[in-house]
Amino acid sequence: MPIRKTYEFERVSGVKVGRLNQGINTQFIVYRIGETIIDTGPSNQWRYVKQFLSSHPVEQLLLTHHHEDHSGNAHHISVTHGVLPKAPKLAQEKLATGYKTPILQRVVWGSLVPVKTQALSEQEFLADGSQIIPVHTPGHARDLTCFFLPEQGYFFSGDLFIARKLKLLRSDENLEQLVDSIKKVLKLDFKTLFCPHGGVIENGKSALADKLDNILALCEQAQMLHKKGMTLDDVCHQLLGPEDMVAKLTGGNFCKANLIRQGLELRLN
Repeated sequence: MPIRKTYEFERVSGVKVGRLNQGINTQFIVYRIGETIIDTGPSNQWRYVKQFLSSHPVEQLLLTHHHEDHSGNAHHISVTHGVLPKAPKLAQEKLATGYKTPILQRVVWGSLVPVKTQALSEQEFLADGSQIIPVHTPGHARDLTCFFLPEQGYFFSGDLFIARKLKLLRSDENLEQLVDSIKKVLKLDFKTLFCPHGGVIENGKSALADKLDNILALCEQAQMLHKKGMTLDDVCHQLLGPEDMVAKLTGGNFCKANLIRQGLELRLN
């Protein structure tokens, strides 16, 4: 599948790739700012990512976390451009050894090609000397680390944002940590959010605040219904509707019930 879309915003450019065209979760945007690349896109899209990167020197590759859509081409980029990728310390072992990828994710993204990395520092820098601050934001993954560029007012969100409304949750995600991470990020002074699935969001801080409000509102509704005697399945069906094909294809690993189950336990105060 050819490149689906290109992005240009101030100093940032990007390219959207993806084997499937079934919503934002099956597509991925690789961003670059100058000589710095943030995340790599999936390994089954290397042909198109390589094309995008060939137009300008690559001197730095920053990874937000180990998931294969974000890190799948790190090895290829490392070899092609002679850079040692930088990754969260918590991600390094999985990136070096590889890991078992669920079948649906292999179909959509391919698998990680193992790659050697160096740990992110407390501060990284663009070629012009401006600051990049890694921000640890667990919830979606233990190692998820976003990138805040204070001088530009940019925030590269990894998988912290994705969309204003959360409808599904993976079994290995932690909703309480996700909420805490969003609250942490909302204290930062940024304007533009760069989401590798949702695109460039100029009112990024407001969009992220909307996501937090929507999560809390959903959890409050779920808890109220549960207190009235409704079962988890009934609450899920009333608030989010029946489970869709993703839940069936993943054997319940990625589903609405996971979200409601954790939402019933979330502290709202």
